[in-house]
Amino acid sequence: MKSFLAIYLGTPDSMKGWEDLSEDERQQRMQKGMAAWGAWMEKHKDILVASGGPLGKTKRIDPNGIADTRNNMSGYVIVKAETHEEAAKLFEEHPHFTIFPGDSVEVMECLPIPTS
Repeated sequence: MKSFLAIYLGTPDSMKGWEDLSEDERQQRMQKGMAAWGAWMEKHKDILVASGGPLGKTKRIDPNGIADTRNNMSGYVIVKAETHEEAAKLFEEHPHFTIFPGDSVEVMECLPIPTS
């Protein structure tokens, strides 16, 4: 089995509908979403390499130093699957974008470090 990193993505635009909800509606949706997310994690517990979690603010480090920056990554998880397609199918209808205001999930294989 191979390992795959799944990155949950959400743009500021995706939050607009969420922000329009009343506080009560948002809380209800949050509870529903967390229950669905927990069910997804339980269903796939045998293939979870790392349960991941939400991501916070970003720092960019380059030859010029360290600076605050922004990207659309909001969380991650690492799963095991036989193929890239199989790993991607795990996230069809995921609560990240069916209940929560996330945009998408991107899945990429975790490749071995090249040796000389």
